Amino acid sequence: MSIALVILAAGKGTRMQSDLPKVLHEIAGVPMLVHTMVAGQSLDPERCIIIVGHGADSVRDVVQNHNSDAEFILQTEQLGTGHAVDQARDTLAGFTGNVIVLYGDSPLIQAETLKTLNASLSHSAVTVLGFEAKDPGRYGRIITNDDNLKRIVEFKDASDAEKSMNLCNSGVMAVAAPLLFELLSEIDNENASGEYYLTDIVAKAVAHGAVCKVVRCTESETLGVNSRTDLAQVEYEFQSQRRAEALKNAVTMPAPETVYFSFDTYIGRDAIVEQNVVFGPGVTVESGARIRAFSHLEGAHVSRGCVVGPYARLRPGAELAEDVKIGNFVEIKASLLAEGAKVNHLSYIGDATIGARANIGAGTVTCNYDGVMKHHTSIGEDAFIGSNTMLVAPVSVGQEAMTASGSVIVRDVPAGDLAIGRAKQENKTWLAVKLMKKLRAIKDAKKG
Repeated sequence: MSIALVILAAGKGTRMQSDLPKVLHEIAGVPMLVHTMVAGQSLDPERCIIIVGHGADSVRDVVQNHNSDAEFILQTEQLGTGHAVDQARDTLAGFTGNVIVLYGDSPLIQAETLKTLNASLSHSAVTVLGFEAKDPGRYGRIITNDDNLKRIVEFKDASDAEKSMNLCNSGVMAVAAPLLFELLSEIDNENASGEYYLTDIVAKAVAHGAVCKVVRCTESETLGVNSRTDLAQVEYEFQSQRRAEALKNAVTMPAPETVYFSFDTYIGRDAIVEQNVVFGPGVTVESGARIRAFSHLEGAHVSRGCVVGPYARLRPGAELAEDVKIGNFVEIKASLLAEGAKVNHLSYIGDATIGARANIGAGTVTCNYDGVMKHHTSIGEDAFIGSNTMLVAPVSVGQEAMTASGSVIVRDVPAGDLAIGRAKQENKTWLAVKLMKKLRAIKDAKKG
């Protein structure tokens, strides 16, 4: 059965007190809407429809960077979840598959849960995702009869007996498209909020004699974001889950509570991640690598046997082959470092290719930017770059070549050569003492 995702992402999120649309606030380095989309894509849907409203253009831009096939429908008025889903009626005309309704501000939903939800439609007309809440609060309550779902009641409309129940509604729902829009035509807004509730289609389906079911998930999967406090709580839950997964998958972390993952971080078994490491999007760390304390990685690939840090920064395009060593206060950007290369201290390597076993001395800078364009630096195998070398790109240093410490290299260095690019040193006899006496005299005169 084909599947269409309908993701609600039109809300302003007033309690966020932000100019940014609520669904674009980030969890683990990407907008929370992207998390929802990634989970939904696990179903291999034929259609992905995003209902947009506040900040529609910004939401479109973000979504299209992750799924260029996504479709957008503008909801000009926010009149409830039923009204929002009904905006897809014309777009899905003639579609006979299943519709999965998701929420762009609930980013922790799991792929396996959605697969179970969709599969349940083989024996249910409408399936709702529910959870047992420790503190049901103002969640809508799910009313069941044995294993069957009878109706969902919003908190404002619930009786005292119904409010005492703790099986709650997540809002996520699965239903065949033709039935969905038939039921939406029957709901009204005669309730405490004056809104069209998507949840009302359950009672309508039951009244027609249809069987409705509940699929249960953990409460953490259903967490929604309506405030900065909620945002922090969801980030905490995400990080807790990823840390637990990493430990289970044989990653060593001496202080896991200090390590922060992105939504797509991959770390191989027997890798070691020390304290206070932050992973931005797009990082792969292969088995057996070591990321030392206080390092920050983003858009980088770290191969087996590498050591990175402490206090290192890998920026997008950093590609480290096996057994590369990146030391303290080193920054790598858009550069390939071949097997066994070393950049151990206080250096910047950008837009460069570093050959196997090359040794880059402390304080080396690839001067890659002329104020308009970036330029490339190439360093050959077994080359030795002396400390405090400035490599003014575009420039090449050949295999087994060397640069003298303190050099400014502006021309290519052939293989095997030693390049010295220093200004001539002159020693002025006793000038230091004479100069200091003069300066002190000037200072004393000003005090007087």
